[in-house]
Amino acid sequence: MNTIRRIVTQGMCVLAIVAIQIYPAAAVNTSEAHRSVAPYFVPAGAAPKAPDTDGFIQRWLLLEPINKPNRTNTMFTGTYVRNAFNTEYFPGQFSVVPNDGDKVTVGNQELMWHALDSTGFNVKLFRFAYGLNKPTYGVIFWAVTVIDCPREMKNVRLAAGSNSASIWWVNGKEAVDLFDDRRMVMDDVVSKRLTLNKGRNIIRGAVINGPGLSDFCVRFIDENGDPVRDITVNLGSSGSNGDDSAVQSDF
Repeated sequence: MNTIRRIVTQGMCVLAIVAIQIYPAAAVNTSEAHRSVAPYFVPAGAAPKAPDTDGFIQRWLLLEPINKPNRTNTMFTGTYVRNAFNTEYFPGQFSVVPNDGDKVTVGNQELMWHALDSTGFNVKLFRFAYGLNKPTYGVIFWAVTVIDCPREMKNVRLAAGSNSASIWWVNGKEAVDLFDDRRMVMDDVVSKRLTLNKGRNIIRGAVINGPGLSDFCVRFIDENGDPVRDITVNLGSSGSNGDDSAVQSDF
């Protein structure tokens, strides 16, 4: 009888050990499979979207992260960042305005563009990558949006903040750059005065990050420093090449 008890007890112990080894892994795999960009993003709607009450642009086309291994953010000098962004990763990276779901090939990566609305004033790139089961560290993010202006707007400025380094272009012309290891701060860098034409204007940005979180915030401010709110984001006009002539810089 004792022999039978020992056999049963040993068998139960073996089963318990197997269960301990299997079920945590299954739980992790289930968690991985059910990752999502929510609640930080929702799919972009079809109707044009105004900025938030403080003027921050929340609707963007975001490309899944490009691998760019960096062990530290202290190397993000102006020279390093410009060289990184001037490298051609995919055709038309400085001109194309993609559609939601478009794909590009970068090395051995096939990456997709996602049209999303950020639920906060800042666009949480780390959460975007994590929610899609993509690399979160040592990466470059590309972002594009299309701004519709109801009239010509003179003397506005692009104000941006990012974690970590980034460069931002308005209709193909560089507006602001943010170098070195930095945290995202609202209006961290402000451009020179710009004139946005009536109609379509294209904003394009690239953000590079090593270890740590990554995000950005972008808005336009007027000559008094107040947010520009009477513009809309309309990604329905995406899927074409940018027009570099739609903006003027006033020095």
